[in-house]
Order: sequence, then C-alpha cells, then structure tokens
Amino acid sequence: MDILLTNDDGIYALGLRAMYRALLRAGHRVHVVAPLTEQSAVGHAITLSMPLKIKHLREPDFQGIGVFGTPVDCAKLALSSLLDAPPDILISGINNGANVGVDILYSGTVSAATEGALAGLPSLAVSMDNFHPANLDDQADYTVRLVQDLDWSALPSRCLLNLNFPDRDVREVLGLRCCSQTQAVYHDKHDHRVDPRGGGYYWLHGEIPAEQVGQDTDRGLLSQGYITLTPLRFDFTDYKTMAYLQSALQDSTSL
Repeated sequence: MDILLTNDDGIYALGLRAMYRALLRAGHRVHVVAPLTEQSAVGHAITLSMPLKIKHLREPDFQGIGVFGTPVDCAKLALSSLLDAPPDILISGINNGANVGVDILYSGTVSAATEGALAGLPSLAVSMDNFHPANLDDQADYTVRLVQDLDWSALPSRCLLNLNFPDRDVREVLGLRCCSQTQAVYHDKHDHRVDPRGGGYYWLHGEIPAEQVGQDTDRGLLSQGYITLTPLRFDFTDYKTMAYLQSALQDSTSL
C-alpha cells in the first residue's frame, strides 16, 4: 500500500519513526509529511496568514518532508500538492499521550486523520498512553497488522479510526476493545508562576476525573489495560435537540 504518514509531535518524534520503520518492514511505500516542530493540541488549525515552507529530510534510514505548519496543513499540502497520487491510507502517529474523549477536539494527531477522512481516505490516528515512551516498535508493528487485516472498504465514507495503546508492554495488554469515547471532560487548572525576571505567567494542566469515566469507554478501558479502537465521524449535530427545537419553535418562527 501507499501510505501517507504524519503526526503532531513532529517529524523527529519517536512514534513517527517507529511507524515508518514498521511500515517499511511490512513492504509498504511510505510518504512522510509531518510538522518540523511539535504541534500538540493545535486541533484542526490551518495556516492562512503566512506561506507554508517545507524541508526535505534525507537520512541514512529515513526520508520525509517537514512542514513549517500544523498537522492539518501537512495533510492538506501532501494531498493537494506534494504527492503524485492519492495514498491508499493516511496514518497519524504514534502520538505521545493518549487521545481519548474530548482529546479528539484538541488533538493534532486526530485532526490530521480527520482531514484524511474528509478527503475520502481511510484514516487512522494512533496514540500511546504515555507522554515519554522509550520505545514504540511493538505498538507500531501491531498497528501495521491491524491496518493490513482490516477491510477498510467496509467502513463508511469519511469515517476515521482512533487507536490508543495502554501504558504497558503490548504482550501484557488485555486485548483490543471497540468502544465509544468517554463523555467526561477535563478539570482544568492553571498554575500561576513567576519567571526569572519577576513576571507572572500561567501553565495549564488538568485531568479527567476518574469517577466520571465510564469503564466501557475509551478512557476507562485504556486505564484497565486494553487497546481501544473508536470509529469517529465529523458530525457534531445533536439530532435529538434538533428535533426538539423544530417542534418547540414551529409556531414562533412562522412569518
């Protein structure tokens, strides 16, 4: 297969390099178009106010194109201008840190895969529930097997898959579970700190309250030791509320 590989941690990231090697070992043709710098949590941002510059990386065991832009910039640029033909699939990752629940709105990893899905490509976002992994070769090999075993043509149009690995050795996971995303959201905190010159600044951190997480959702199952797989569609419409509004406003909106 021809595969477009990107991420949001940057073209030098451990997870992207692990995926690159695993895909090549499996005999696939890999086109890397990824941010030159870390772009975590930029969501579906695109660059409009400045030109996009690229840098060709040619190393003894790696080659790809780095983009001074966001993950979605990378996907858009690759599909519109940098590749000679559309790839068979887009893979984004492997990301440092899980992308579950509301993370899918913030994540550049998931957003790049979303852009692939919007372009009509089979797309997969891959993440690891560890912000500082030492090695992701086994997770990459597992992902390659999943990509090869899955009948992508059976999935609906503009659907992407969100794959997350638990923070444990692949040989110790409890299995793969297809599941929904958690509806719990982060409890945000901003630490107030002082820089060396006496100026104040804030540093965001927070967590999803464990008691609000359903055990059969992505966050719950991931914490238990399962690999999670969640199909996503770009459709935020609340159909139940839409039906209510149509009924409730039927008379008041008449001209």
